[in-house]
Amino acid sequence: MPDTDKVLIEFDDRSVRRFMLASIIWGAVAMLVGVIAASQLNFWQMNGKFLEWLTFGWFKNEGVDFLSFGRLRPLHTNAAIFAFVGNMMFAGIYYSTQRLCKCRMASDLLSSINFWGWQLIIVCAAITLPAGLTRGKEYAELIWPINIMVAVVWLVFAFNFFWTLAKRNEPSLYVALWFYIATIVTVTMLYVVNHLSIPTSLTHSYGIFAGVQDGLVQWWYGHNAVAFFLTTPILGIMYYFMPKAAERPVYSYRLSIIHFWSLVFIYIWAGPHHLLNTALPHWLQLIGMTFSLMLWAPSWGGMLNGLLTLRGAWDKLRTDPVIKFYVAAITFYGMSTFEGPLLSIRAVNALSHYTDWTIGHVHSGTLGWNGFMAAGMFYWLTPRLWGTKLHSKQLANFHFWTGIVGILFYVASMWVSGITQGLMLNETRDGGTSLVYEFVQTLNAIRFLMLLRVVGGVLYLGGYLLMIYNLWKTIRSGKPVNETREVVPLKPAADKVMTWRETFVNDPMIYCVLGLVLILAWFFLPPYANLVALAWACIVAVLAVKKFQKSGKSWAHWYEKLLENYLPFTVLTFVAVVIGGVIQILPTVFVSRAKNIEDRLEKVPTPLELAGRDIYVSEGCYNCHSQMIRTLVPDVLRYGDYSRLGESIYDHPFQWGSKRTGPDLARISGKYPNAWHYNHMRNPRDLNADSNMPSYSWMLTRKADLAALPSKIAVQRYLGVPFPAMTADDIRDKAIKQGIEIATDLKANGAFAEADSQIVALIAYLQNFGKFEKPGEAPGKIPWTNEPFPIQPGSPDKFRAAVIKP
Repeated sequence: MPDTDKVLIEFDDRSVRRFMLASIIWGAVAMLVGVIAASQLNFWQMNGKFLEWLTFGWFKNEGVDFLSFGRLRPLHTNAAIFAFVGNMMFAGIYYSTQRLCKCRMASDLLSSINFWGWQLIIVCAAITLPAGLTRGKEYAELIWPINIMVAVVWLVFAFNFFWTLAKRNEPSLYVALWFYIATIVTVTMLYVVNHLSIPTSLTHSYGIFAGVQDGLVQWWYGHNAVAFFLTTPILGIMYYFMPKAAERPVYSYRLSIIHFWSLVFIYIWAGPHHLLNTALPHWLQLIGMTFSLMLWAPSWGGMLNGLLTLRGAWDKLRTDPVIKFYVAAITFYGMSTFEGPLLSIRAVNALSHYTDWTIGHVHSGTLGWNGFMAAGMFYWLTPRLWGTKLHSKQLANFHFWTGIVGILFYVASMWVSGITQGLMLNETRDGGTSLVYEFVQTLNAIRFLMLLRVVGGVLYLGGYLLMIYNLWKTIRSGKPVNETREVVPLKPAADKVMTWRETFVNDPMIYCVLGLVLILAWFFLPPYANLVALAWACIVAVLAVKKFQKSGKSWAHWYEKLLENYLPFTVLTFVAVVIGGVIQILPTVFVSRAKNIEDRLEKVPTPLELAGRDIYVSEGCYNCHSQMIRTLVPDVLRYGDYSRLGESIYDHPFQWGSKRTGPDLARISGKYPNAWHYNHMRNPRDLNADSNMPSYSWMLTRKADLAALPSKIAVQRYLGVPFPAMTADDIRDKAIKQGIEIATDLKANGAFAEADSQIVALIAYLQNFGKFEKPGEAPGKIPWTNEPFPIQPGSPDKFRAAVIKP
């Protein structure tokens, strides 16, 4: 084709620079907040008292509720995920998409809206989360107006991306674009479903799911937010930037095909492994564990594809800091994706869940995989975006080794801490009839390890600050540059257009669908019938292999044509990810309802108890306390009868928790008097000198929002919680009456609080935990002995002995 047919295009690198700088700044904020939050777990004074000391008493502890761990932890996680990794992801996608499509992004206006809208969302989150405005669900804490902003800005980004694919000058979609497509489609689905809510005010709402439904949907979202926000877009970035830095092609194109399709299909099923040994139906737990184990193969396939791209260029590992960061990041990806399936095995999960082992696992992926991929990309991009050379390779190398040591301190300390605490919590004596350790003893045993976690975080943050200095000096030595390139415009060809019939009616699709149906039949059919389905699935697999060997070229031609048609490719990607969600969630939504519960059914809270529950959620108590006693002997011995599905059926949101920095609270109702709770919230060390729980003394004088109760109860009634019909005056009168009863009891025991204070409302909620109606077999029977479970810990040993299976 003659040169006259070429056109000169200028890439929109300004947007890339913006997103990269935003990621660098927000990353420092996220890590600093993380170090503070980690310190709070070891030193309770860090929850606000230290600010009083620094200001010589001017800033009283009562005024810094926004610095408590329960409020800072969501700020840290959201800043790390959406601010740091989110901006880094946008920078990498905007840079690579333009070059892979050989065209400028479709709309500069949409790119600007994407950038400024995303930063506005982050600022709003930074204001609302410390203020206690939250939905109370991990990685989904943002209140509904901000969620709408997220949805709008994300759709703007999606429209801009797909518009760019439509006007591209490169016929085929490169592998990095596959992962970007999967990210956009799946995150849209996950975010919308998990954030479906009905507002009660401008800053508060209740999600439409409750109890076990909410738990399943939350971890379908939570696990796959890690998969499709922290993994798939970064894999796309890996597939683009690693070959660029190594100056080598991707190791295996076929392996990348297997990696992509198996990963996006399998990942979506694995969410239930966060709820093993709980009240979640057993078949869902089994699905979560099975598919989590299956994730080993595609994840390690991607890791090997990334590392082996360096074949013939391993010498660069000694001299190029970018390659160092990429290789370490991909290695951490492999380690995390080995450890994740390991932790999804029920026996291992019984030890690891609710402990620091999970925290170590998450941070090995976030710091090692996301953090190091970001650092490598920043070091590679900055000289090119500002037309200069990196200021100092020595500083970059020092950053690398400081970061590595920081990660090892952090992750190793959390591994040892989690295993230590898990073993101590599960240890029994006297033939398994009593516990060896109290909960607080396990915390004292791991305090030094929690301190090492802080040291690791400080080291990692220190290395990150070195990177900021290095990049700042690099930017100062150059000036912004937008790359220009001559490209040949792509002319549409009728024979390249794929019809919907061609997309779905072909040998690859038929064999895949038939195999999937038979595998699902094997999983769900009763005994013997499932073996027949499995046999047929094996036969179909053999036939598919023979068919591929005989007519493999036609299969390859179909896939090559699919890559030239982004809409059919996107639809197939959506189908691959939506199947798992539909099969897992719909049965739970329609079957696990109050009218179908035959065992225990949660008691509907009073208005004051509902107000207390919202305070509990607002203060982030779910970050440290669970409300789910697992079907494990040590859990039952320590906390009481195991939790049933119906006991949280009206909880919007569910409060099963994912980490126990404090004990489970599912059976705390009636265990302690009102004055105990009052003193515990005022100063936990008055009751236990070893407690690391922060003080919540502001609750003693702050008013509960009783005026909001009518709108909250109206929404709850609409969602199916059977509150009795009440007027606004009835609701307030009931709340005040119950508050007076509690305040009177407190006064009689030397504690003083107003009937409409937050502490009174919280006490009302705490005294309602675990109350249920219409018990089927209360207090529940142990299948292998037919003896009753003890409802409260401390029951006679003759009942405890029955808990241990012979």
